[in-house]
Amino acid sequence: MWKKDDSRPQGVPESSTGFGPSPTRDTASASVSSRGAASIGQGIRIKGEITGSEDLIVDGPVEGKLQLTNGSLTVGPNGTVKADITAREVIVRGRVEGKILGRDRVQLSSTGNVIGEVQTQRLAIEDGAVLRGKVETGKPHDKGAEDRGASSSTNKAALGSVSVGSGSAVI
Repeated sequence: MWKKDDSRPQGVPESSTGFGPSPTRDTASASVSSRGAASIGQGIRIKGEITGSEDLIVDGPVEGKLQLTNGSLTVGPNGTVKADITAREVIVRGRVEGKILGRDRVQLSSTGNVIGEVQTQRLAIEDGAVLRGKVETGKPHDKGAEDRGASSSTNKAALGSVSVGSGSAVI
């Protein structure tokens, strides 16, 4: 007589359904949680354009352009980036020179150093971080409306200038 336990190879755990994980739900969630970020270490030097949709960690020198459509960019403490950056989220622990466009968020850690322009929905700056340049936070607004109403006193009062280190930020 055939038994279910006899047909299972040794060393393979029995699943609750007997057929393994469901390919629609369990495999998808496992791939997202186990997916690691791509990494550029100190020993690699890149000049050019980097594009992608996954997370990226840069802990070495990069020059050019970085564009991550749905990914997060982390510039490690040893990372030196001279590039325009576009990503969903940007975390700076090293040095960045150029324009940073973080659609959701930009975070400057205590070891972070940014020289250039920062545009984002949310900005977090830790004590010790250096930021020199222009900052625009919040939701993007209609440039045409700003140009038409720039001479009105209410629009001028809504824009402010804030000193950050030795640079300035427009908020």
